[in-house]
Amino acid sequence: MLERARILDAGDPLKNYRERFVVPEGVIYLDGNSLGCLPKATPARLEQVVRDEWGEGLIRSWNAAGWIDLSARIGAKIAPLIGALPHEVIACDSTSVNLFKLISAALTMRPGRKVVLSEPGNFPTDLYMIEGLERQGLAERRLVARESIVDALDEDVALLLLTHAHYKTGELFDMEALTKAAHEKGALVLWDLSHSGGALPVDLNACAADFAVGCGYKYFNGGPGAPAYAFVAERHLATARQPLTGWMGHAAPFAFSDDYAPAPGIEQVLCGTPPILGLAALEVGVDLVAEIGVERLYAKSQALSEFFRQCLSECGVEMTLVSPVEPDQRGSQLSFRHHEAYAICQALIARGVIGDFRDPDILRFGFAPAYLRFEDMAEAARHLAEVLESGEWQRDEFRERAVVT
Repeated sequence: MLERARILDAGDPLKNYRERFVVPEGVIYLDGNSLGCLPKATPARLEQVVRDEWGEGLIRSWNAAGWIDLSARIGAKIAPLIGALPHEVIACDSTSVNLFKLISAALTMRPGRKVVLSEPGNFPTDLYMIEGLERQGLAERRLVARESIVDALDEDVALLLLTHAHYKTGELFDMEALTKAAHEKGALVLWDLSHSGGALPVDLNACAADFAVGCGYKYFNGGPGAPAYAFVAERHLATARQPLTGWMGHAAPFAFSDDYAPAPGIEQVLCGTPPILGLAALEVGVDLVAEIGVERLYAKSQALSEFFRQCLSECGVEMTLVSPVEPDQRGSQLSFRHHEAYAICQALIARGVIGDFRDPDILRFGFAPAYLRFEDMAEAARHLAEVLESGEWQRDEFRERAVVT
């Protein structure tokens, strides 16, 4: 198994990119779908921003170092990675805040309709943002099983809000088909790309998507709490109006007018002052993904996940796979169900194999192919087999729940 892995690694066209990331010695990192590894170029870039642009340039760097355009510049770099035009994407705020902005904008664009349709078990922040608008009397939350979504689309639905790759299982929605079905009923569509942007091919404009959001700290390797991004289709830029009318979304923020006038393009999605340090780190990660190419990343991800499944089988590991069996029907992860998933996850982490747990019983492994090897798959499978066979997950310290799981 290990010999086959090393042969695959030797022929891997992406093998040299591992050296562009900080991967701690003795760690097999299978949680890049939650927090990506640190690109080696990021500390130097942040030091440049802190010492030179902030330290020496001070406030002059808003102009001299281009800080004022950083959100739009990074958005334009993300755009081709998600099938958008450069002026349709902006990097700003968090995924949650951007969801609130775009859900609100969609509701305003569909007067007389209040229903926001989604599925139970969608990522919690997506559902919480709908619920918050519902408490204000602005929205009505409707949740239906994914197989019933098309039937639930009616003339009351203002917006269909779905996550492209499910955070627990990795199961993919048919973005094009569901967007078309929603449009046929007069509804708009907002896609959450947090578990697919930078990891697998996405073509928002080919699917005629209306809105999208995504985070910067997973597959884009922007660091913990990295700024997110928002997409508004070109056809909506003149009419979509988000409710957080902060000064940076103003058409002329430095005119200091008492009255709000939205910027004419994607910049109207901005709210407060951009977080320059976070954006600078995010840009390094986005540049790396663009250099490697999403198609190549996804191809290796599929190969890694299939090899991992083979290794688990050869090691005699029997756990219930909750991700789709077919690689092209799932994102860059594999998830398994086990009643002791949390303790097993902690036992693996103690061995240096870092995956994660999702309540109540999901053991999740993410595949970030820029820095993972086939050898990592073989070794991770061996560790998991040993943890299960030895029963070491039964130790008390592995059962004690931490705040972050």
